[in-house]
Amino acid sequence: MSRSAIVIGGGLAGMLAASALSQSLDQVTILERDTLADAPQPRKGLPQGHHAHVLLPSGRDAIEALIPGVSIRERLLAAGAREASLTSLITLGPEGWFRRWGHHDHLLLTASRDLLDWTVCDAVLGTPGVNLHTAQAVAPLGNAERVTGVRISAADGEEAELSADLVIDASGRGSRAVHWLGEVGIRDVPESIVDSGLVYASRLYRVPEGAETFPLTQVTANPFASELGRSANLVPIEGNRWLVSLGGTRGGEPPADAEGFVRFALGLRHPIVGQLISGAEPLSEVTRTRSTRNGRRYFEKAATWPEGFVVLGDAVATYNPVYGHGMSVAALGTQALHRELQQSGVATPGFARRVQRAVAKPVGAAWAMSTSQDRWFPGVQGSAPTVADRVLSRYTRRMTRVATSSYRVSAAMCDVTTLQEDAIRLVHPSLLLATLAGPVMPALSGPPLTADEHAMLHALDRGGNDR
Repeated sequence: MSRSAIVIGGGLAGMLAASALSQSLDQVTILERDTLADAPQPRKGLPQGHHAHVLLPSGRDAIEALIPGVSIRERLLAAGAREASLTSLITLGPEGWFRRWGHHDHLLLTASRDLLDWTVCDAVLGTPGVNLHTAQAVAPLGNAERVTGVRISAADGEEAELSADLVIDASGRGSRAVHWLGEVGIRDVPESIVDSGLVYASRLYRVPEGAETFPLTQVTANPFASELGRSANLVPIEGNRWLVSLGGTRGGEPPADAEGFVRFALGLRHPIVGQLISGAEPLSEVTRTRSTRNGRRYFEKAATWPEGFVVLGDAVATYNPVYGHGMSVAALGTQALHRELQQSGVATPGFARRVQRAVAKPVGAAWAMSTSQDRWFPGVQGSAPTVADRVLSRYTRRMTRVATSSYRVSAAMCDVTTLQEDAIRLVHPSLLLATLAGPVMPALSGPPLTADEHAMLHALDRGGNDR
């Protein structure tokens, strides 16, 4: 018997879902309201695409597994994407500068979001049985017991109904899944928001001659200092460019003008990012976004769930983008879908509910990390820190301080923050003892730069803030 699925949304989560489904079903239709280009370029439905993105190793491995026969990593690297070890970046964390260990581990892939999405899209749309249909999904068809398809609206406004055995809502943060479920009587989906009011401002720069190997550099906000959270990320991407993203929480937002952009970066806890860009050639205007809040929909907690309906990606949860979890959580959630497809199949009773509950695991891990930091910033909207949060934060702050001078502790924290290990890893007896013992080396007084990097920073600095 022929089986089919409809995927609402042609972004990263939707494309990965289509690839997973194509390995078990006969026909997969992707519904996307935007016209997808045949080359990497900005997409209207992805306003945050202008800002810095990193693909964590957990997300990279999940994507590689979900699209068999094609190495997305190799395609991205061939197109100019960069790869860097998380333990070898230039990072000023809440507890000081991290040492750079030179290990080739916890590899991050850095590229523009346009290139990332297009590379995945190009691979998936070449898969037999996967079809792209440019149309707006109006609402799922069916009731509280079963979803049977989707009502769509074409560009000319004409509506039609498409039937399917499974409908995947991967329509992103604008998903109307909660609204639709309410219309059919499922009104017990809890929602949670933790919003620090973060604004992101980004700009592209040409990498200066001689700085081609300058590493990803970040000055993070300190959520525990009872001050506005301001940060900067300088991310090498394809095309010999730096994508620089500045962040500021409510009351400390980065400006949208070119001069103010550099001035903001120079005024952070350390001016290194401002120094680097003050002497670099800008390639774009400053772009800002406010779509940065942490928001979660607990679909897995609904008392009843319709057969034939699954929600994935940003339609389930969104996170402060500074933590870099969104793409990887979408890929890990899609892996949960793929595993259930291999074990039981879409026609098995309870299939959709099992998938939805499995999707919640990587969502929960990323949610805990993001909100445990953001809820400490002044003016945050959402739940305040609990007693348990305060105890946990004291432990994690001390562990972070130790990690600045211990590769073993730093690597363990990276295992968790990159979603490769559960957070329980951080209370392993050996790590607990190391944390209680305290740092093994004195704190660094400045960024851990090589002689060549120091020279490059000095040559580029137009802000007079070299320190």
